[in-house]
Amino acid sequence: MRRSTTLRRRAVLAAVPVAAAALLGAGGPAAPGTVGAPGAGDPYFPLSGNGGYHVRHYDLSLRYDTGSRHLDGTAVLSADATQPLTRFDLDLEGMSVTGVTVERTPAAFRREGQELVVTPRHAVRAGHPFRIAVAYQGTPGPVTDPDGSPDGWIPTDDGAFVAGEPQGAMTWFPADAHPKDKSSYDFTLTVPQGRTAVANGVLLSQRTAHGWTTFRWRESRPMAAYLATATIGTFQVQRSTTPDGIQVYNAVDPREARAAAPVLKQLPSVLAWESKLFGPYPYRAAGAIVDHAPNVGYELETQTRPLYDSAPDLRTLVHESAHQWFGDSVSLTAWKDIWLNEGFATYAEWLYAEQHGGDSAQKTFDALYATPADNAMWAYPPGDPGNDRNIFGTPVYTRGAMTLHELRRAVGDRDFFRILRAWAADHRDGHGTTAQFTKLAEQVSGKRLDTLFHTWLFTKTKPNSA
Repeated sequence: MRRSTTLRRRAVLAAVPVAAAALLGAGGPAAPGTVGAPGAGDPYFPLSGNGGYHVRHYDLSLRYDTGSRHLDGTAVLSADATQPLTRFDLDLEGMSVTGVTVERTPAAFRREGQELVVTPRHAVRAGHPFRIAVAYQGTPGPVTDPDGSPDGWIPTDDGAFVAGEPQGAMTWFPADAHPKDKSSYDFTLTVPQGRTAVANGVLLSQRTAHGWTTFRWRESRPMAAYLATATIGTFQVQRSTTPDGIQVYNAVDPREARAAAPVLKQLPSVLAWESKLFGPYPYRAAGAIVDHAPNVGYELETQTRPLYDSAPDLRTLVHESAHQWFGDSVSLTAWKDIWLNEGFATYAEWLYAEQHGGDSAQKTFDALYATPADNAMWAYPPGDPGNDRNIFGTPVYTRGAMTLHELRRAVGDRDFFRILRAWAADHRDGHGTTAQFTKLAEQVSGKRLDTLFHTWLFTKTKPNSA
């Protein structure tokens, strides 16, 4: 993601009336240890995610009327219980739920803020797979993030800009919405004829009938909920295949097409360059969604197909593309480690400039290091920004990139690029932490690097440069 304020599938579900569903829950209290936690334990977003289960796959069927802005949705979640469950939560904000089933049996449910609390008729045994289906409808809208940015389902004049970082996935589908839980996805998106609905992964089919067009998309690789999109608009679509067999699908708002064309033309070469540095591209699909959304103020690395609120420049394209390795394929376990996403993507910008006739990474580093100690760039440590308002602040991006440059200087280019490739390979489709990255860097280089990482990631003032 780059914010302008910094650098910046179908299912049959019998609907259960709410009152009847509530009666189904009139049982005794849940047994201790059988209730899934309402959050994944992240201190920055305590209610994000849920405990007691893992979602293997989401099958989302949405019908969205761009005129009335009304959405009808069905979400089918294929999950595995990690503990006995007499009750569990899903993250869902704002929408009206008309029915829930667990294992095709009506379940009781209630709303508690952003939590959809589900009580199945029969307890789910630990270690067992189970199926949850939720029918819901309403007029989705965004949530406001702690830094004031809109997040989630953001209506536009011709559809919706759908960007979920860090907490917006819950505005348009019920989810286990912390990045610790990654899943595969099927999307069946129905929109008025003339509109295009773009999601992640590969387009399986497109069919128009009776004034509506249905798009079916599939992302088979694990994906964090915040990286899912279902962006809708009037788009010009270009499709191609790279020499490596990657299916490219670009959707561009006509108002942005002229400015976007020369940059998007470079996407295949950018991906090829990044693949040489970071290892094989992680996915079968790539592309871009370039919307006209002037009130959004940021771009997002939605998996396989980054989302831009306007025509991007080349620097931004490089940044969001690098996230496909760092942030999407290798995901966070806690939001405090956000520098592993943003610092890496920012340093990719520096490397691209260095290798394409621009400033060296060292020159970029030096110019930034000359910034006075009282500048906001040094306001807090990027390895633990301190609170949810800071996770997309300047230190995370800039000082995160500077940390990587200091590592490069300490270990040399050969080991540095070995570290980046090993990080992307060893944690592909999974997760990583700062401690794991530090350990890897030490193993590859044979050097003690704890002081370097402490200095650049965790000191609260401007560090001394080596």
